[in-house]
Amino acid sequence: MTVLGILIFLFMAGWVLHRYFRTSRPHRFPREGSVGAAALLISEVLLFAEVEPVAIYFTPIAWTAYIFWADAAVFSIRGKSLWQTYRSEFVCLALCSIPLWLVFEAFNLRLANWVYVGLPENWWARHFGYAWSFATIWPAIFETATLLRALGVIQPSPPKERTSYSRNPARLLNRTKTLALLAGIILLALPVLVPQRIGAYLFGAVWLGFILLLEPINFHLGRQSLWRDWKQGDTSRLKALLAAGLICGLLWEFWNYWAQARWVYTVPILPEWKIFAMPLLGYLGFPPFAVECFVMFAFVAPFLDKVLRKAGCKEHNWGEALQL
Repeated sequence: MTVLGILIFLFMAGWVLHRYFRTSRPHRFPREGSVGAAALLISEVLLFAEVEPVAIYFTPIAWTAYIFWADAAVFSIRGKSLWQTYRSEFVCLALCSIPLWLVFEAFNLRLANWVYVGLPENWWARHFGYAWSFATIWPAIFETATLLRALGVIQPSPPKERTSYSRNPARLLNRTKTLALLAGIILLALPVLVPQRIGAYLFGAVWLGFILLLEPINFHLGRQSLWRDWKQGDTSRLKALLAAGLICGLLWEFWNYWAQARWVYTVPILPEWKIFAMPLLGYLGFPPFAVECFVMFAFVAPFLDKVLRKAGCKEHNWGEALQL
């Protein structure tokens, strides 16, 4: 299955590069992208030569390099990108990625679906590795979704109001939001409340729970909302996130598989059927996880802005930065 995974990875990488070079690129390619591409290639060589600390920190090195290459590619097509145009928003996204991922680590303390092994015993070096790895998760998802849209793989639909066949659309909407929120609470609580041997099978509920819990709140409070996109007839941002989740999932597992410090999975369903270190069914979690990343950050962004304004920082343009 490892050979199959390598072939899928090569096909995907070749397809993305093919689409990129066939796309009009009217703007300069920022030097961060060239540095990122070079860093990725060099780190691959040093990894297989077992040169430390590259072999230990290979996963976050590869992701950081990829993120800057993808951002530069987007800028060369659009003339704007997360890092080049919304730099402070990008930094906030990366920093928030750490505590947001720790939410899932907290669930995993109960469900025990993975462990992170291979980091140094030294406390500072170990937690530096944790923080760096976790800080790349949200930027990787967002940059990949943005790149797919910039390449024209996923085209936006003309916004339009959906026709409602209900006599009382407002009541129907409120009822749907309430049901979604309650379903989210149940999905997030269930894996923790049942015995651990059963909860280990229910991490899929966590991948969906935060979407159902937070998306109605984002919609209701006027924050960035995939539900509002859908209501206006445009599902392109949702599709881009789903596709980005699948692509990032394969990249994660490809780079994770060779690294000295890596995630090891204990998913109990068909654990022997794997592509790289991830059981096949585990890949089904990556697309909804990408949606969850968006929904969670859209929820916390306004709170983050309040804290930053009190600290004297400028107001951030999340509306444009989160458009992907």
